[in-house]
Amino acid sequence: MRGKRNVEKPKDLKESMKNLLFFLKPYLIPIIISVILAGVGSVFSIIGPDKIKEITNIIVAGLHTGIDLDKVKSIALFLLTIYILSFIFTYTEHFIMATVTNRFTKKLRSEISEKINKLPLKYFDTNSYGDILSRVTNDVDTMSSTINQSISSLVSNITLLIGSIIMMFYTNWILAITAIISSLLGFLFMGGVLSKSQKYFEKFQEELGNLNGHIEETYTGHNIVKVYNGYASEVETFDNINQEMFKSSMKSHFYSGLMQPFMGFIGNFAYVCVCVIGSYLAINNYITFGVIIAFTIYARLFTQPLSGIAQVATSLQSAGAASERVFEFLKENEMKSEKTKIVLNKDEVKGKIEFKHVNFGYNEDKLIIKDFSKKIKPGSKVAIVGPTGAGKTTLVNLLMKFYDITSGDILIDDISIKNLTRENIHDLFIMVLQDTWTFEGTIFDNIVYNKENVSLDKVKEVCKTVGLHHVIKSLNKGYETVLSDSETLSAGEKQLLTIARGMIKNSPFLILDEATSSVDTRTEELVSLAMDKLSRGRTSFIIAHRLSTIKNADVILVLNEGNIVEQGTHEELLEKNGFYANLYNSQFESISE
Repeated sequence: MRGKRNVEKPKDLKESMKNLLFFLKPYLIPIIISVILAGVGSVFSIIGPDKIKEITNIIVAGLHTGIDLDKVKSIALFLLTIYILSFIFTYTEHFIMATVTNRFTKKLRSEISEKINKLPLKYFDTNSYGDILSRVTNDVDTMSSTINQSISSLVSNITLLIGSIIMMFYTNWILAITAIISSLLGFLFMGGVLSKSQKYFEKFQEELGNLNGHIEETYTGHNIVKVYNGYASEVETFDNINQEMFKSSMKSHFYSGLMQPFMGFIGNFAYVCVCVIGSYLAINNYITFGVIIAFTIYARLFTQPLSGIAQVATSLQSAGAASERVFEFLKENEMKSEKTKIVLNKDEVKGKIEFKHVNFGYNEDKLIIKDFSKKIKPGSKVAIVGPTGAGKTTLVNLLMKFYDITSGDILIDDISIKNLTRENIHDLFIMVLQDTWTFEGTIFDNIVYNKENVSLDKVKEVCKTVGLHHVIKSLNKGYETVLSDSETLSAGEKQLLTIARGMIKNSPFLILDEATSSVDTRTEELVSLAMDKLSRGRTSFIIAHRLSTIKNADVILVLNEGNIVEQGTHEELLEKNGFYANLYNSQFESISE
């Protein structure tokens, strides 16, 4: 299980919102159109009560003299028209925002995907995969849904709020002041709630990432958890994180949940105040009955956007917390940009490699590789051995340019890797690792991974060479068998598949990193034979703890604390009776004991 569960908490909300606006910049025109449509739709809603007031006054007056039905029909037709237009504008606005949101989400996920490919390996060594996935999925989805629902809603509600205030003063200033004063308490309450609940929304998003990280780690190592009876411990850890999520979620939703009922209460309170004051004014003939009817609607229109704004504010808080995490990830330090015109063609590479006074440390204070120098002849088989932590895998990571060397240089065919792109270097190497990787797809697709124009006959020829063909033939659909949870290969068969994949790639350099450590002795012989075939004609680097597997290496580099302490063939090193001999003999001592 890998990575830290806790990720540093993002802090700068304003900066995240600026980044969000930057990403939305290409969509400003449709967003502006959507905003205008939302505003116009709200304006139509504001006009309605004034026309209802006219109809009411006509009907009240008509009770004494006779109702002007033509006038009523004319106003009713006008109302029907503006409500239909309001529906059309609102629908169009929602359609535009849905389109914008999906395109924004697509672009943001593409940016994250590109960012993942630009991040150094060190980032993934120090952050849990689950937390990274949570930022790509949960946090982006939170931002997407908020943008889709909140922007137009916010504009509509603000338009309704301002428009209703204007129309209230236009209709009757006394009732307008009554409605506004009775609703001011809602604004003050909403501001206090927002300041209290934001930190809990941020905490919830953080804990959600931690929870995903824990789940990813636990189920990746599910067998280990069961074998070591670690179920109770992992459940306890899960419960602790889940409890923290529960607390932050409860607090955030408790505070934000107060806004809706409280704003509803404020709306009803304003409604009652308008009715009481309006009745007094109507009795004293200051206003007509139609004004009271219109004002009760305006009071609703005035308090309705307050509730809507409160709801939008809650969504924006959650989106703000999510955007902090997303943009924090997008602002992580990337691998250094590479600007070079030198390209090594893998079909023309001779296979010479030279390490020149290489120094490297994951931290500047502690060097792991110290003044490492060695020339590797083309086509030679180089074994790298040493105790755990000696720098074996680190040396390979430097060669593959997964990490940048602190000082010194590595040359491929006398060209510094500093002058070559990572893509060019990776194209020159075949890697067979201890942890095999297959994806859900056919066996054919797994073998020809990222290689075009490879025929089935070529794949069969390679599989026969590594001893995998008879295994594949025994499957129901042969090379078209889909590898999945229900149809899979053994560890040794997967290792043979990765070796076949390397043969298809056909690059001049080969790296074997503990490629036989996870298989049994019989399978190890098969894999070793396949690896010998794979290494023919290639400059090969073999990292192995089982020293019996590297007896035929042209040169063995013995590393200890980042330095070459011995080098030579297997027989030469045994004759020296030094560090390598002790490592080699210790294998048999542990067996005899």
